[in-house]
Amino acid sequence: MNNDIGFDLIRSFIVVAEELNFRRSAERLNLDQSALTRRIQKLEQHLGLRLLERTTREVTLTPAGESYFRDNAMLIARHDESIAAARRVAQGKEGHLRIGYMAFAATELMPRAVARFHRQVPEIDVSLHYISTQGQKLALAHDEIDIGYLIGPFDHPDFHTVLLSSELLYVVTPRNHPLLRKYTIEPRDLAGHPLILGDRRDWAEYRGRLSEIFSTEGVLLDVAFEASTTLALIGLVAAGLGITVYPESLVGFLGKSVETRPIIHPVFRSRTVLAWKRSNRSAQVRKFVEISTQLQSR
Repeated sequence: MNNDIGFDLIRSFIVVAEELNFRRSAERLNLDQSALTRRIQKLEQHLGLRLLERTTREVTLTPAGESYFRDNAMLIARHDESIAAARRVAQGKEGHLRIGYMAFAATELMPRAVARFHRQVPEIDVSLHYISTQGQKLALAHDEIDIGYLIGPFDHPDFHTVLLSSELLYVVTPRNHPLLRKYTIEPRDLAGHPLILGDRRDWAEYRGRLSEIFSTEGVLLDVAFEASTTLALIGLVAAGLGITVYPESLVGFLGKSVETRPIIHPVFRSRTVLAWKRSNRSAQVRKFVEISTQLQSR
């Protein structure tokens, strides 16, 4: 890095490269747009390179800008992490555990383990990150989180996993739905009923799992609507637009506008696993795994 280039100039460029919008970038940096423009111009002058192409409609990176962004984004991120680490030390924190979790672990599995971990190891700083299962796999691989609650199974040579729960799947229907008249509900009973499922971006792993287990019974999923949040999914079901399928751990949190029944079949279950990198041998990860498995063995 050129020693004459101030760190603030590089950080300002990184933010603009991420946003590709000077107004939003200036807001993030708490600067006037004119001051931000001057910083970018000063950086370009120092480097002797044009990093950005700017018109009245859009901001784009030049090829040189793309290269400079790739090389320096990691530098800025690591610098920020080093500041956060130093602050934790100053606050008496001796370590940091980054935990990823998805919706099915949010109500019981993760909170119980975090609460006990915090009581037993209060000197370790814990940060929680709500991430889809697929996103957690990437975050674990890139060392962005230390441990994650994933929809299972998850078998990979680079990761350890432990099964935390295997729970029944429930059909969720509007009140007074015809399915509720059945004494027991089997997978084939859902054939022909429009389904409301999470969208493929945030719910890809769960949808894939549902498709797999329903297909083993010869039932094709008829997806009528998609939504990204539990509130939206349940709202659509309550409005009579279809039914959905949820694991048992969430049934008690769905409210009174819908009704639920278990799907009776040995393979119709939702599994949650705890996963972490084999190469991550930190004491805090080992302690968290120990606590999590102890809680589930009771």
